[in-house]
Amino acid sequence: MRGPRVIGAVTFTVLAWASAFVAIRAAGRDFSPGALAFGRLAVGTVVLGLIFLVRRRWVAPNRREWLLIGLCGVTWFAVYNVVLNAAEQRIDAGTTAMIVGVGPILIALLAGALLGEGFPRWLLIGAGVAFLGAILVGLGTRNGGVDGSVDVAGVGLALAAAVTYAIGVLAQKPVLRRLPALQVTFLTCAIGALACLPFIGALLAELPLADASGVIALAYLGVVPMALAFLTWGYALARMDAGRLGVTTYLVPPITIVMSALLLAEWPPPLAVAGGVVCLVGVGLTRRSAVRRDPRPDRVYRPVHEPAGQDEP
Repeated sequence: MRGPRVIGAVTFTVLAWASAFVAIRAAGRDFSPGALAFGRLAVGTVVLGLIFLVRRRWVAPNRREWLLIGLCGVTWFAVYNVVLNAAEQRIDAGTTAMIVGVGPILIALLAGALLGEGFPRWLLIGAGVAFLGAILVGLGTRNGGVDGSVDVAGVGLALAAAVTYAIGVLAQKPVLRRLPALQVTFLTCAIGALACLPFIGALLAELPLADASGVIALAYLGVVPMALAFLTWGYALARMDAGRLGVTTYLVPPITIVMSALLLAEWPPPLAVAGGVVCLVGVGLTRRSAVRRDPRPDRVYRPVHEPAGQDEP
């Protein structure tokens, strides 16, 4: 049984990442996707930088590690945030969370294609089921325009967010073998902010016109889901199995739906909910290939492709 601190860290991380989808939806009423991404990353960089100054633990990255950190910062922290914000201006928070929830499957598929880790049978079955779920979500959200093109575009943007998230995780994983998690998170967040610097003009123009609730939502996104939740995730990850911790992120979509209903009075369309459930079932099926037991009962082997399940919005 895990200690109360680990359980508390896991609980905080899941709730914070679920709330991020709701906060993005709320802040999107006042800020454009790029401006919101830059504002969130700038706040997160400042908070993480202050924490990093207190800890003062620096390990010099080598050239390969700098390249991977840069790739992670541009894909997961910059592009991911921009396209996710754009998606949530078209579809509700719960539907977006369900689509992004296929990220662990994409991580495993990309690892099989790019890292030569193979394609276990249950991974392919789960990916097919999740793809069917994504189609159902798309059909369930075809009500934004005359031909449904607006909402279908939103589904596509959410899928793009899942892809960039998967690429970012694959780039981050080898770096974390040697570098401290806080240092890596601070650097990738700072690089993401620099990549989004062209949106600073939009942020400065929109900030004076924004409601107080929108500004608070932007600040919250930078401090809680971006900075603090990544720290609690790292704390829990250092003390429990990555696969078991990854399973907890499957709670993010249903929690997001409940939060969205209570705070925004928004519910995903019924067919989209059904599609989201099918997506999660597909993710769960891939877990059947995540553990392979040796004939000796005291040995458990876990392949490298096992997704860590970092589903940060």
